[in-house]
Amino acid sequence: QVQLVESGGGLVQTGGSLRLSCAASGRTFGNYAMAWFRQAPGKEREFVAAIKWSGADTYYADFVKGRFSIARDNANNTLYLQMNSLEPEDSALYYCAKAAKPWAGLPVRMNEYDAWGQGTRITVSS
Repeated sequence: QVQLVESGGGLVQTGGSLRLSCAASGRTFGNYAMAWFRQAPGKEREFVAAIKWSGADTYYADFVKGRFSIARDNANNTLYLQMNSLEPEDSALYYCAKAAKPWAGLPVRMNEYDAWGQGTRITVSS
């Protein structure tokens, strides 16, 4: 069972940047697509970005295109999310997730992921 631990959250001003990390246990990290989701208070969890198992392809939600960048280091079992030009609307609990099936493309639905971290909170002040 893969365990995921996010870090890097915090308080930042509008226009600022943060880099989230997600450390994964296990030896099969490089076989699975990974993703970031987020959940704001009172709202449903939503897809943010996904990256293919190889790191060669990525996919983003429209609201983060051009501002966020997802990356992975398979040698060190780590997933990243670089967030620039942050806005108050980006305030949320950010989760990393592992795809349920190996060698998958770029899943975007929650039910296509079977392991989740505990989340790291981002607060963007205006």
